[in-house]
Amino acid sequence: MSPSTRSVSSRSLSTRSLSSRRTARRLAADAGLLVVAVAFLLPLAWVVLSAVDPHAGLRVKTPDGVTLEHFDAILTDEITFTPLLNSLVLCGGATALTVVCAALAAYPLSRYRSRLNRPFLLTILFATSLPITAIMVPVYALFVRVNLIDTMQGTIFFFAASQLPFAIWLMKNFMDGVPKELEEAAWTDGASSLQSLARIVLPLMGPGVAVVTVFSFVMMWGNFFVPFMLLLSPDLMPASVSINDFFGNRGMVAYGQLAAFSIVYSTPVILLYVMISRRLGAGFALGGAVKG
Repeated sequence: MSPSTRSVSSRSLSTRSLSSRRTARRLAADAGLLVVAVAFLLPLAWVVLSAVDPHAGLRVKTPDGVTLEHFDAILTDEITFTPLLNSLVLCGGATALTVVCAALAAYPLSRYRSRLNRPFLLTILFATSLPITAIMVPVYALFVRVNLIDTMQGTIFFFAASQLPFAIWLMKNFMDGVPKELEEAAWTDGASSLQSLARIVLPLMGPGVAVVTVFSFVMMWGNFFVPFMLLLSPDLMPASVSINDFFGNRGMVAYGQLAAFSIVYSTPVILLYVMISRRLGAGFALGGAVKG
């Protein structure tokens, strides 16, 4: 066998070996993703199947029949509608406050250079890592002192304050992608910084605002500990706390009603995502905005 033939043969073997290793890695990655997908799909399948199963239990199984009795049992003002309304008021108000404050705080961080920008951003990043459970005792004492305990507005303020650090971090990163030249043109026409923020920057970074809105709302919507600590009256409890009522004494759980309530409870988050999904998929329409 000539040297050239041996070289071609060795290269062919090397290519095949490399291809087989890539195939093995791809199969291993697909298998891992499949395991993760099953781990997420099984609880979802249990919720859907148990909601219509007349003999719902803890196991994932085919329903013995189909019934809507679980939904009939939970669709009352006391069990579902009032807690959902409380959740919408709390999370909607806190999300709106978070987005507005995050935009106002991120704007100077994005547009003006200062020695304090980096320390401030690092402080924000540190604040996002603080567990809420570690600060709830002094927060509770403070709320009692200022008469904000057991009030919707006090809980809204704390929800917004707890989500604000990460919201500012996200908003600043999205705001950096909007060219400053667009604002300078508006300033030339006599617009103020606040007007350029509201009329130019925020509309162009619509996907970023949508991401911050969805992230903040979802994190608040599923929060159990904060309203459980700061709200005392049963008629003010949100759905994230009232779901605990389905767990009875001595380990008794109304599995069917719990699954039905979970479906109803997750509906507002799904609707919110559907409503702003177009904004999430859109890009920054800056294709020729700074040319010429």
